Amino acid sequence: MTSWRDELNAIVGARHGGQVAGILSQLRELDLRHPNVAEIQYQLAWTLDSMGRSDEALPCYEKAVALGLPPNELSGALIGFGSTLRVLGQLERSAEVLRLGQRQFADNPEFNVFLALTLHKQGAHDAAMKLVLETLCDTAEDPGLTAYQRIIRNAASRLS
Repeated sequence: MTSWRDELNAIVGARHGGQVAGILSQLRELDLRHPNVAEIQYQLAWTLDSMGRSDEALPCYEKAVALGLPPNELSGALIGFGSTLRVLGQLERSAEVLRLGQRQFADNPEFNVFLALTLHKQGAHDAAMKLVLETLCDTAEDPGLTAYQRIIRNAASRLS
């Protein structure tokens, strides 16, 4: 007998092969048989999000995070969750989720970028730009950028 994980892996593999729309019904059917599996909820959310159905993805992200995910999947789920909240205009909640991700995954600079998008949408343009510039300096290895890192950091420190 095939486990839910084997079925989920096969479905996700098909999605990575470009069959996004066709797998939604498979994920929903798998969820009906295994309704409280965080990983299935996360993949449902991801798929719905990729189809532009953020309003349907949101409760799946919420359930996936509440049920508990392994760290590598939790990181992606929090990014998707925060981003979906931003798209739906729930900006305060988006910032909360993304800041939670920053705390839990301090080595993942992508949280800074997604938080900057939320801050920008909230009208906190200086804070957003500061976060992006600091993240750029922390992660860029391009010689042109590293040569100007001190100047960029100085400019970022004068924002907000």
